[in-house]
Amino acid sequence: MFEGFEEKTIAGEGADIFVRIAGSGPPLLLLHGYPQTGAMWARIAPRLAERFTVVIPDLRGYGRSSAPANIPDNLAYSKRAMGRDCAAVMQALDHQRFHVAGHDRGARVAYRMALDMPERVERLAVLDIVPVAEVWERMDATSAMKVYHWLFLAQPAPFPETLIGADPVMFLDHTIASWTKTNTLDAFDPAALEEYRRAFARPATIAATCNDYRAGATIDWQLDREDRDAGRRIKAPTLLLWGSAGIPGEGHDPLAVWRPWCDRLEAQAIDAGHFIVEEAPEATLRALEAFFAA
Repeated sequence: MFEGFEEKTIAGEGADIFVRIAGSGPPLLLLHGYPQTGAMWARIAPRLAERFTVVIPDLRGYGRSSAPANIPDNLAYSKRAMGRDCAAVMQALDHQRFHVAGHDRGARVAYRMALDMPERVERLAVLDIVPVAEVWERMDATSAMKVYHWLFLAQPAPFPETLIGADPVMFLDHTIASWTKTNTLDAFDPAALEEYRRAFARPATIAATCNDYRAGATIDWQLDREDRDAGRRIKAPTLLLWGSAGIPGEGHDPLAVWRPWCDRLEAQAIDAGHFIVEEAPEATLRALEAFFAA
């Protein structure tokens, strides 16, 4: 994977962030989700690097990035803290303003960056999510069954860490397979899957990813409410992509949910489950290229 990409570790704001970098042209930051690493972009990153300077970090607590201890109110794993890591990485690479695309948790970091630092984010793409506040406030029995991990992972330590730690690879394989359109692991590149398994098996990663969801149930939800109540909207042109058989696609209309959050929004459904980059790489690539090259 990632032939020709440079690998380095760059200091974030409280975490050391592993990144892969390649290409030339406008800077494009690509953020992964749970329970993955930056390897999720392997199928389309080389093509994007033909037109953009592609920067692919592992979020704090994930992959080869460091996993700082949590702090009161889950601030260490807020999407604001993760976004500041990413902004520090881009600053270190001399990218003052940049495009950003995020999937799953990475999309939550991406839209938080667009709200917190609009002067840095040129264009924004969010893949197969709706905002944190919308997830919690629209949750019913059907959606709770589908996103049970939001409630499970947010439980106090060490309850979810202990259960996941008994067989982390089984938990990871079951989780990601269940979110695909086919309910299998067929969509995942074997090398990427091996990286996910290796990273997720580490106790520090299990704890960090639980802290990520604890932040989602507390500080991230609070920040969303504060922005919504203050009438703050995402100023950057925004692209919403979702899997037709993904988590948002099977619930409320994702476009209708996102419209009040964005000044300029375009959207497209992709024939896939949750992992649209890996399940439908060509369709996802075409949509991202067209949007970021506009």
